[in-house]
Amino acid sequence: MSITIDTPEGIEAFRLLSMWSAMRLEALGMRVTNRSVTQMCKKEFGLKGSREKVIAEFEAILVEAGILNKETLA
Repeated sequence: MSITIDTPEGIEAFRLLSMWSAMRLEALGMRVTNRSVTQMCKKEFGLKGSREKVIAEFEAILVEAGILNKETLA
């Protein structure tokens, strides 16, 4: 089974979900050699605060955009 995402909206949604997943992995201790995804989200979306606060605010952005369900967060 395969899924093809070929619309600009779908590609953007996939990118944002990938960033969200990467931020959660960073919060668990996974490190990257380049700039962290949390820092990239802070710059791109103008978020401020600790990693946990940025993740919570980014989740709210995704829920508001209809990309993420509140049930997924529970």
